[in-house]
Amino acid sequence: MSVIKITGAYEGSLKHISLEIPKNKLVVFTGVSGSGKSTLLIDVLFQECQRQYLEAMSLQGIQKPKVDRIQGVSPAIVISQTDSNKNPRSTAGTVTDVYTDLRMIYEKLGIRTCPFCGETISAADCKETTEKIGQDFHVYMDCCQCGRRMDKITRTFFSFNTKEGACPTCEGLGRIHAVKKEAAVDESLSLEQGAVRCWEKQYGVYQTSILYRAFQYYGLPDGSDIPVNQMHELQKALLYEGVESPLIKQAYSDLKPPRTTAAGKFEGIFPILLRRLSEKNGDAGILDPYFDVIECPDCGGERLCELSRNVTVHNLRLPQLSAFSFERLYRWIGELRASLTERCLELVNAYLLDIETKLNRFIRVGLGYLTLDRQVITLSGGELQRLRLAATLDSDLSGIIYILDEPTTGLHPKDTAGMMAVLKKLRDLGNTVLIIEHDVDVMASADYIIDMGPGAGIHGGEIIAAGTLEEIMEQPHSVTGSYLSAPHPGRTTFRSPKGTISISNAEKYNLQHISVDIPTECLVSVTGPSGSGKSTLIFEVLAKGNQSTEQNRVSGLERFDRIVEIGQSSVTRMKRSNVATFSGVYSEIRSVFARTDGAAAAGLTARHFSFNTPGGRCENCEGLGYVDNSMLFFANTTIVCPVCGGNRFRPEVLAVTYKGLSVNDVLDLSVTEARSVFCDCPKITGILELLQEVGLGYLQLGQSLTTLSGGEGQRLKLARELTECRLNGRNLYLLDEPTTGLHPKDIEHFLILLDRLADAGNTVVVVEHNQQLIENSDWVIDLGPDGGDSGGRVMFEGTPEEMRLRGKSITAKYLHRALLQHNGHW
Repeated sequence: MSVIKITGAYEGSLKHISLEIPKNKLVVFTGVSGSGKSTLLIDVLFQECQRQYLEAMSLQGIQKPKVDRIQGVSPAIVISQTDSNKNPRSTAGTVTDVYTDLRMIYEKLGIRTCPFCGETISAADCKETTEKIGQDFHVYMDCCQCGRRMDKITRTFFSFNTKEGACPTCEGLGRIHAVKKEAAVDESLSLEQGAVRCWEKQYGVYQTSILYRAFQYYGLPDGSDIPVNQMHELQKALLYEGVESPLIKQAYSDLKPPRTTAAGKFEGIFPILLRRLSEKNGDAGILDPYFDVIECPDCGGERLCELSRNVTVHNLRLPQLSAFSFERLYRWIGELRASLTERCLELVNAYLLDIETKLNRFIRVGLGYLTLDRQVITLSGGELQRLRLAATLDSDLSGIIYILDEPTTGLHPKDTAGMMAVLKKLRDLGNTVLIIEHDVDVMASADYIIDMGPGAGIHGGEIIAAGTLEEIMEQPHSVTGSYLSAPHPGRTTFRSPKGTISISNAEKYNLQHISVDIPTECLVSVTGPSGSGKSTLIFEVLAKGNQSTEQNRVSGLERFDRIVEIGQSSVTRMKRSNVATFSGVYSEIRSVFARTDGAAAAGLTARHFSFNTPGGRCENCEGLGYVDNSMLFFANTTIVCPVCGGNRFRPEVLAVTYKGLSVNDVLDLSVTEARSVFCDCPKITGILELLQEVGLGYLQLGQSLTTLSGGEGQRLKLARELTECRLNGRNLYLLDEPTTGLHPKDIEHFLILLDRLADAGNTVVVVEHNQQLIENSDWVIDLGPDGGDSGGRVMFEGTPEEMRLRGKSITAKYLHRALLQHNGHW
């Protein structure tokens, strides 16, 4: 069968659609955000591919999606934006296993100083011995100079995730949390007046009573009603560090610390905060205001213990290599290979080949600028996708359906051609490549385009047009085609700045001691190739607002009331959080239901309409509407809760309705639909209007935040921010690629919101690749000329119009090309 034939798909907002998708082709699915693309490809097609595959092996467990029939399917792989590792210990090096290979190379070839004779020795030249002691095996080596035996530094010692290899101070994280004394305690107040800000009321009374017992135990004056700044030095030592304070132990060397709280065993503010932080596994949350995250003073951020971090190979230590970009590491591996003797090459050749193969793949998908030590939690959705996609390169699999969700996310236009070459290679191997995309260059490279719409949510879910790019543009009902075929000139008049923010001598990471001025009360785009230093300049330099050093100096921030950072990090890790709860609208909705006659008659309060607390929710699924289904060797799936049937709540709660809808019905509404339902509730409509304005009108209120893309999560954070402060001026907004996941038509609406922010006197700085947003900015700061070691320089500063006329950078070239495309010159 030469096509995948889908008949009668009605999952989500899909309108019982039927279509044929050509096999062994590169097919782009496009359409406005929320038109049903992901639902069709992931929730219907991928799910059915998995189900049929398992049933062919006489296995069951995946529920059939809402579709009459799908023919011509084959095993499928989905590479989405929401797959990510949230462990702060995971880096680009560890998650790709490149760091693992490097650990093996350092074990085999590492050069160190003999602890006995002081001579420089190589592991490759020393005799190795393994002995069993008890139940464990120990590896030793004999010094090739003096013959003395010592512990061999094995691969385990080069891992910052093991007790043998990790720096003991920071436990391999490279950073430590230091308590901010001034944030935790207001020393101008007494303890009774609430001097300790991090103590809740009753907890504070309890801890204060223990402290006063400690004062009594050590014979110190009573501390009642005395401002902390007037306390005795030893009293302060007890307050901050507790009875284990070195100062207390020195002053009372003959007196053992109290053994019970009744006797005065006071823990101290600093130890209490650090303990509470460790109990949350470093996820500080409400503790954030009381801590600074600083570089580990012992390892200098290098993560490894002293012994391991001083071993060298080819004159470099492993922590130094960790700071290398993939491109630079690739060159270093070549230099290392050329320098090795035949015997040494035999020891590590397999690891060198593996590193070279992997790095070559990453470079081919446009990730050559990433460094080995880059934390996975800081990667964008597009970067995560490309890391996964790289693993499929050089694969000889054929007959596979590859489904990709916006693989060009975070890519500069210059890198899109390289990405498309990779995807075409997968197609040419006999695979079907299906891509959810809004990028025009991707559409132009596709064999076939399927346009969905015409709108979002209940207004979408239909196939509007299908064909090549040229054919799509000729179809009048296609939203995508009509946009692409009409001229769209960028901004021609620009706001006049009311001042500037000056950044001088910025040299963090790959920034090359650059200085730039950012105009205020304007919409400013910071552009440049992937890895050129855009996010570093804005989020690591500007947002930190350093004024006290010669490097990375920022001035002009005093004019702002607030600096609002809205980055690509996940909104939440909790599947219980959804659009309604995060935006704040759900508490208002619960109150509306609690005020109904039905709730009053049943004795139900707002608490009963919460799915996060016991009372009114279904306890079998704890209000989620589904339960996990273990698939053993396959990824776990979810199935509808057999008790509540997916309705989240108990029957008596579901019986209460508002305008004919139960609380679960409301959670199934899109933002746009809910706005109509609650049109007479100003607090609710105010929040929902902002969600629409940031382009999220298609999201369901009950949609889990873990399913959102990076761009969706960012726009949701922006909407919540605007709910709290509205559009009042004097704020500095810093946004990181907020157009991710937006159709060009949606970007037009999003630009209206950004313009409203700037017109109200706010300054909006956006890190972006999207040319539609760049064209409509007041000012552009372009970095380059490339990424990684070849980036970090200012290529252009000025208006988009000036950039098109006199810009020489790669971004300027694509901006000029985009103008030609907007005017119909394809």
